[in-house]
Amino acid sequence: MSSNSHITPNSTIGIIGAGNIGQAFATRLAAAKIDTIISNSRGPETLIDAAKALGPTVRAGTVQEAARADIVFVSVYWPQLETALSGLPDWNGRLVIDANNPVIQPGFRLAELNGRTSSEVVADMLPGARLVKAFNTLPTAVLASDPRTAGGNRVVFLSGDDAQAKAEVAALAERLGFAPVDLGSLSAGGRLQQFPGGPLPGLNLLKLE
Repeated sequence: MSSNSHITPNSTIGIIGAGNIGQAFATRLAAAKIDTIISNSRGPETLIDAAKALGPTVRAGTVQEAARADIVFVSVYWPQLETALSGLPDWNGRLVIDANNPVIQPGFRLAELNGRTSSEVVADMLPGARLVKAFNTLPTAVLASDPRTAGGNRVVFLSGDDAQAKAEVAALAERLGFAPVDLGSLSAGGRLQQFPGGPLPGLNLLKLE
């Protein structure tokens, strides 16, 4: 995949991590009739019922299949993330949406990031990927619900160091009915989005039409 790739109506999205955030995002993709592969570490057979419940455009697949999709959405429990991403196909030029939160349990503690943002750490795990931080700040029930509500569109924040990648993720967000807000770089914007610690997680804002 080249760095000039663009999202098209026929693009497939792979989801690595079918927990609350991954399934909430899949719900919105299903509503928009976007072909989606959901995956987890336990294998596709554990997700067949969830995929059927989401709709005909969603199927269960392996993590390897999800990682080869046109766009890859990653949301994995932080301590397991590096293992989940190891041994996967070449990331060079692939568009990756980072929805991970660097949470350590118990107590919702911030993982040790050595002064960096979690997205900068994730980017190092995915060499060559065009990484955009997005869709991590809304409560999962809100993320799963229709973003076109109360005469407006629900805001989602995004950050990244690749302007074209951010534009593509913003276009996807708009296709889903969200109102994207660009916060800048992974270092600056990613810190605002970070949970725990950032000021933006949990905010449910609307952009009025």
